[in-house]
Amino acid sequence: MSEKSANKSAKIEDVAKAANVSIMSVSRAMRGVEGISQSKRKEILKLARKMGYYPNKVAVSLAASSSNLIGVSVPTLFGTVFSEIYDGMRSRFEKAGFATIIDISDYSKSHEEAWVERMISWQPAGIVLSGVDHSVRTRDELRRAKIPVLEIWDHTQDPIDLCVGIDHVASGMQMGQHLVKLGYKKPAYIGIESGRDIRADRRLMGLQESFSQAGLEFCAFDRISNTASFETGFKAVSRVLSNGNNAPDVMCFLHDNMAFGGLMYCEQNGIDCPENIGIVGYNGLGINEVLKRRITTSITPRFSMGEHGASLLTAKILGANTKNPHPETVIIDPGQTTRHLI
Repeated sequence: MSEKSANKSAKIEDVAKAANVSIMSVSRAMRGVEGISQSKRKEILKLARKMGYYPNKVAVSLAASSSNLIGVSVPTLFGTVFSEIYDGMRSRFEKAGFATIIDISDYSKSHEEAWVERMISWQPAGIVLSGVDHSVRTRDELRRAKIPVLEIWDHTQDPIDLCVGIDHVASGMQMGQHLVKLGYKKPAYIGIESGRDIRADRRLMGLQESFSQAGLEFCAFDRISNTASFETGFKAVSRVLSNGNNAPDVMCFLHDNMAFGGLMYCEQNGIDCPENIGIVGYNGLGINEVLKRRITTSITPRFSMGEHGASLLTAKILGANTKNPHPETVIIDPGQTTRHLI
């Protein structure tokens, strides 16, 4: 009998005998349920694949996913923020022998909740969620499932499991305090509609708190409902500056790409930046590396954050003791689109 024929005739009893375990243990390993150690499960799945034993297509999926699959949910891959975080995670997961399956939630809690339920049924090695704002059901289901979970990009003192990210309120306050020191008194904010990106809302809270502590308020807000881009930043500035009697002296944007659009509007319309108005971005995106005039921004450690989070999750999956770190450090790049301290 050929090796191929032998593989086709492999039965659950054969795998149990080869692994020196009971038939029930093989069944548990194939279905990804509790009652067997991670190391023994991996051994059984490896033997089953080698012998060609899979009871059905569902078991094939479970055998593969429970041993080396990590589900990753991100709100969007537009731009570079989440793509760079994902690149950092993927490099570490691949080195550890894990594969990833990615889902786009489009900032929807209900979409994320449905995806998490599907992932739990597949019994993956781990799950990664973007941010820390999830439905109550999502949090409860993940804690009951006891699957290692990483929340990334945001920070909380009450994570589902592991958490690696930024304190976005503190990051907003950091920039706000910097702008107050530069003497700005009439800030404006340009971003997406409130409630869509909770992290952006928290940064705005920090900015507002910093100016409030100095006895100042934002004089204008422009919140778009579509994609935050160069073009939307350009158009938003034209709207904000149309109110000549209460024009801002500094404009804070959702991120650097929108800020670049705002800078282009100023240059095309003869508005001197930073002499007449300051422009502030966020994230320290790659566009700043090629601009003749660097945008003032907050540099976030996206790739290294992904690496750090993936390393912690991998360690947790493999049984190591893990501890949640402090929030990641955000660095202000003073750039050339705001005043400088004298």
